Amino acid sequence: MSEKNREGKRTARQKLAAEREKQKSRDKRRRALIVGASVVGVLGLAAVVGLIAANTGKDDSEASGPVVAPSGAQGKDSLAIPVGKESAKSTLVIWEDFRCPACQAFELAYRDTIHELTDAGQLKVEYHLATIIDGNMGGTGSRKAANAAACAQDAGKFPAYHDVLFTNQPPEPDDAYADEGKLIDLAGKVDGLDTAAFQQCVKNGTHNSWVEKSNEAFRTGGFSGTPTVLLDGKNIYQDRSMTPAKLKQLVEDANK
Repeated sequence: MSEKNREGKRTARQKLAAEREKQKSRDKRRRALIVGASVVGVLGLAAVVGLIAANTGKDDSEASGPVVAPSGAQGKDSLAIPVGKESAKSTLVIWEDFRCPACQAFELAYRDTIHELTDAGQLKVEYHLATIIDGNMGGTGSRKAANAAACAQDAGKFPAYHDVLFTNQPPEPDDAYADEGKLIDLAGKVDGLDTAAFQQCVKNGTHNSWVEKSNEAFRTGGFSGTPTVLLDGKNIYQDRSMTPAKLKQLVEDANK
């Protein structure tokens, strides 16, 4: 190969490398953070760790109107939906997004245990709703599902409807929960929930501004992703040794 040809190929490689660097710079400007995820096992149950960064979860939709908290909401700015007895000695704080696959994995693995402990009066759960998938994938399904869940709380049906939403969760890229009709249809799976009041609450987005405020609290709260699960202030979702049985034992020990 002649020196001229070698020089020509070298120049082409340099141009290609320069173009790649420019593309990287453009990508970096468009995207503040690359979303990562890791998979961990929980007694043979899949539990995908949601490392979706909080500051990427801003919902582009504009919620308007007053902040209307659902009935019985508690905590700072009334952003927590409580389940269980106030007298319980242990409190589980859960931040979730109804479009989040890792949240579904957590729920399917742990919710029977959580229900058992709340029903026994040993555990109080504070549910906080986020909309980070709307921000990352586009759409409004996280917000609309969260609003519908808040409407279910108004009707005293939050725990059952919460479970129905996760059981029927669409694939992450599918913004199916943006369809208010689907959210209302799913209410039919909860006895006594599909009422005119519930339907109006869902269609009017009664709690949309409250959902946005909850998501903002998540974004500014220093959390790494959903689900975030805190038992008496300790992040147990990051504990690779945590299992439903271990959670039950920790709560039962605290109640002795």
